[in-house]
Amino acid sequence: MKLQWGILSTGRIARRLAQALAVSQTGELAAVASRSLEPARAFAEEFGVPRAYGSYEELLADPGVQAVYLATPHPFHLEWVIKAAEAGKHILCEKPAGMNAREVEQMLAAAKRHGVFFMEAFMYRCHPQTAKVIEILRSGRLGQVKTIECSFGGLPAYEPKSRLFARELGGGAILDIGCYCASMARLVAGVSLGRELAEPLEIKALGQLDSGEGTDLQAHAVLRFEGGIFAHLSTSMVAPLENCVRVHGTAGVMTITQPWIAGSAGASIILKDYASNTAETISTEDATDLYAYELDAVAQYQNEGESPWPAMTGEDSLGNHRLLDAWRKEIGLTYPADEVF
Repeated sequence: MKLQWGILSTGRIARRLAQALAVSQTGELAAVASRSLEPARAFAEEFGVPRAYGSYEELLADPGVQAVYLATPHPFHLEWVIKAAEAGKHILCEKPAGMNAREVEQMLAAAKRHGVFFMEAFMYRCHPQTAKVIEILRSGRLGQVKTIECSFGGLPAYEPKSRLFARELGGGAILDIGCYCASMARLVAGVSLGRELAEPLEIKALGQLDSGEGTDLQAHAVLRFEGGIFAHLSTSMVAPLENCVRVHGTAGVMTITQPWIAGSAGASIILKDYASNTAETISTEDATDLYAYELDAVAQYQNEGESPWPAMTGEDSLGNHRLLDAWRKEIGLTYPADEVF
């Protein structure tokens, strides 16, 4: 029997997961909830969802729902993760899981206390492309890794009170998309050092804050890891960036052309060898829905509490949020949910 899912919220990312559930081999969408009934009913009609609710509480009380996807804006994650855990539902929480590391600690404690699965939804981590990246790093083909470059940026319409920019909704580049760069850099550095993850020893950063909302329009960080490994992270909502990852080693360089939308058209890993001055292109295009991989991970490991690395474990999510907290501190960015740094 397929895992029975409920979705909390009806925004863009909720719609994307509903599309993945429509083709999933392991899960199906049983219910959807919004803060009022009308949008929930419209969503249910569009995606053929059996049950629609006008409150999140009603969905969590549905005994036919086994797992929930939490697609609300970031500042509401903590409340509804805890309530979902209390209701005995397994949880896939849209990234970033919390507004800060302190919130993630509370989420993980709630999931453990109530014996439910919890995972932060970085879909690229569950895709086979990430496993291939790890294989290449472990092979030694790049020599000693020295520099990691990660970028993720775009040019969305500037709407200061939208969730992308509003301080009250957790807007800003670091939390929305810079979190991808942070998660990748920690993984690459960790594998290069012979383990799964690494945390930076030092961070220096600059950013541009919106004059009205005070959230970050763009932010750039340099991280220093053990072993002389440095990472350059760039995220922006005021200019499209290259949106790729490059890993420079003493013997070669690896370029991941589509690190975040893994498997999309033209996705590949390009390996350049310095000694021979040759390059190899490995296609990572994939017909499987990208988001289906994280759905499968929840279904497979629902009774284990979390999915194994390289999917986002609880420890990984907590480490990533500590880095995001430090990055924000460097540029003077705080939110109502923050305690004094």
